[in-house]
Amino acid sequence: MLKVAIRPVWSIQREGEEISIPKLLGLLRGIDEAGTLAGACKSQSLSYRHAWGLLRDGQRLFGAALIIMEKGRGSRLAPLGETLVWADRRINARLSPSLDSLATELEAEIERRVLGEGAILHIHASHGFAVETLRSFLVRAQLPIELKYRTSLESVAALASLSCEVAGFHIPTGEFEARALGYYTQWLNPATIKLINVVTRRQGLMVARGNPKKIYGLKDLMRPEVEFINRQQGSGTRLLLDMLFERDEVDPRRVRGFDNCEYTHAAVAAFVASGKADAGLGVETPARQFNLEFMPLHTERYFLACQKDALTLPQIQRMLAVLRSPEYGEAIRILPGYVPNQSGSVVGVEEAFAAQRS
Repeated sequence: MLKVAIRPVWSIQREGEEISIPKLLGLLRGIDEAGTLAGACKSQSLSYRHAWGLLRDGQRLFGAALIIMEKGRGSRLAPLGETLVWADRRINARLSPSLDSLATELEAEIERRVLGEGAILHIHASHGFAVETLRSFLVRAQLPIELKYRTSLESVAALASLSCEVAGFHIPTGEFEARALGYYTQWLNPATIKLINVVTRRQGLMVARGNPKKIYGLKDLMRPEVEFINRQQGSGTRLLLDMLFERDEVDPRRVRGFDNCEYTHAAVAAFVASGKADAGLGVETPARQFNLEFMPLHTERYFLACQKDALTLPQIQRMLAVLRSPEYGEAIRILPGYVPNQSGSVVGVEEAFAAQRS
């Protein structure tokens, strides 16, 4: 099975001069992590001379210092260096899920020519780290897949129109379950659809380390000095936010940045970590990855839905075996805020939600 990888690469030119941004960014990230130029050279497999050449070229191009070196205290990024590193992190957080989705589409196109259409498992799913982990396990298991990241609503609609065999979506537990389920019921016919348990996960507010704006709840988002970063309409996270706002009597018109949206949890976390916003709603994993504070607000269950008749397909049986494996469970347990939820067990629509309401 082929594995296609697509990664974002950006370049900067000024008056006809261009610098090798990927190598420079790698060096700057190394300095940020190691705290010394020597440590960065080792981690990036660069000679000291080459590293200094990259820094000199960058300083000449931008007209400003990229690092600050202090005798006896190592090296740290100058403000411009920090800006470049965070710009790269935001680019990767924003684009990587889309590029991963495109990569699986390209893999599927190639596999169709070799194996035929029937060998490929088509998955439309709301983006999340459990799905990312599943994708890596399915690739390792040599199962050809085409994974398209869509909103939860788009995913279940695609399943109903037979555009995919599997659709991933999430539903909040407890007080919001019945209302959230109402958005999906037109596509989740209990007579024809089965649900596959995957994980539970926590959603909450992500704020900068130390919580400098003293944001302790959703009502704090209405303060005029607080900037928020939102998720797009149609996403399950945006649906959850709207219900939380209604419950806590938060007026979205008084929330600065409410109309500014990112398309993944990681992109929201990167936006907050880079100082472009003070708070965002998302899952815990990217908050920890970007060294943010995380305040849990609600728990969700993540499901994969499929047509009842499709459960016997060899591709879905192989996917279920992966979900039920101890290795997948262990990979989920190390994700902050994620817990395996009888992963791979198949339940009916009514059974899945009747148990939660009892």
